[in-house]
Amino acid sequence: MQNNIKEDLHFFNELINELINDELKNPVAGAIPATELNSKFDLALKSSPAIAADFKKELKNLVLNTPKSSSKLFFNQLFGGRHSKAILGDLLAVMLNNSMATYKIAGPQVAVEKEIIKQVNHLIGYPQGCGGTFPTGGSMSNFMSMVMARDKKNSEIRNKGMQGKLVAYTSENSHYSIAKNAAFTGIGRDNIRYIKSDNKGRINSVAFKNQVELDIENGFTPFYINATAGTTVLCAFDSVDELALTCKKHNIWLHLDGAFGGSVIFSEKYNHLVNGIENTDSFCFNAHKTLGAPLSTSVLVVKDNRDLYNSFNNDATYLYQTDDENYNLGQTSFECGRRNNALKLWTLWKAIGTTGISQIVEHEFHLADTARNYVKENSDYTLYSFDNSLSICFNYKDYDPEDLCTKLYQHNKLMVGFGHFKNNAFVRLVTINGENSTEEILNFFKILEEFVQENSDLIKRI
Repeated sequence: MQNNIKEDLHFFNELINELINDELKNPVAGAIPATELNSKFDLALKSSPAIAADFKKELKNLVLNTPKSSSKLFFNQLFGGRHSKAILGDLLAVMLNNSMATYKIAGPQVAVEKEIIKQVNHLIGYPQGCGGTFPTGGSMSNFMSMVMARDKKNSEIRNKGMQGKLVAYTSENSHYSIAKNAAFTGIGRDNIRYIKSDNKGRINSVAFKNQVELDIENGFTPFYINATAGTTVLCAFDSVDELALTCKKHNIWLHLDGAFGGSVIFSEKYNHLVNGIENTDSFCFNAHKTLGAPLSTSVLVVKDNRDLYNSFNNDATYLYQTDDENYNLGQTSFECGRRNNALKLWTLWKAIGTTGISQIVEHEFHLADTARNYVKENSDYTLYSFDNSLSICFNYKDYDPEDLCTKLYQHNKLMVGFGHFKNNAFVRLVTINGENSTEEILNFFKILEEFVQENSDLIKRI
């Protein structure tokens, strides 16, 4: 087959139109057992090229049978929906195919990224000299924050390797990347202190203070805490104000992982959930989780841009050949050949404004209130979550939540996951698809209840 961009883009448009129409008719793709993949699809790569008609047929088959993560019945992960203006930016980024490492190759796209970083820093109240970058995701944002905290505590580590007994802190409900990052940075998984949480999943700030003091007494050096704005299960928001007191006293880097809930910074109604954010040293959020931007759209900002530069710059005369480090973004990022993940957030933000983004966030909280109120008012349900959360955690009657979620998936009814907190297991409904309506949230419960009524003998009981 020929390399023909216009022809392939024409086929792309046909395929996408078919996908969108299929999402409306079949919002949940059929569940395919992993053992049947090779029999259902012709995935084999051969020495001879595929016939054009066969290629198109197989690609269409593959696309239409992939889980529909943007449909109105997808509630399984911490992302959902798609905003057309963000899609436009991402498609253009693919076609432009710039690396964001240098000004020479990225040109005005550098200014696009820098404008977003500037505006996010303004929203959270960071001072002059702040900065940021676009990592590949929340895990990478957390990793970079730990590297900066490590290097800030001891600048010799960069060249001489680990020294001393550094310890880091996080909530027992934090993202799983923290343990991996401790291994990657040389801190070691055993030097992570997991602080207990309260009954709403928020880190206990008194327990954190006491653990820091105990570690200092035992000869350890506290250097970093990962707080969370929207924990992965309950969407709990840690108290930044309280944690900041201990961090300031003991010179501990305070990172706020807002991958899930950090978009509240755009909303005057909900930004109180991250009160004290200006006292953090770094902050991240994922626009692909709550704002309808494509994966991956992650923003990491830092109070002092020199920390990014000191941890991630490296001489490379073959690469940085024009302008200074302020416009050669590879000097402050982990990656070198980094795709342009800023353009899709810029096209979204430019098109609908900060007010429009705020409306998306507030609509999603409204959807959460709708779901939460339905559960509260129905005696067949047990609620495990709380107000001001985008996660609605519940059980229905005495049905096993894990088995219920699995059966809903296997029967192509709903894509929804389950979670655990303090020895309780439950269904976890996340309302982060801004395209959903109140009626579609209520329809979720209708589908669930009808499925249970028709298949009660197939579902395990608690």
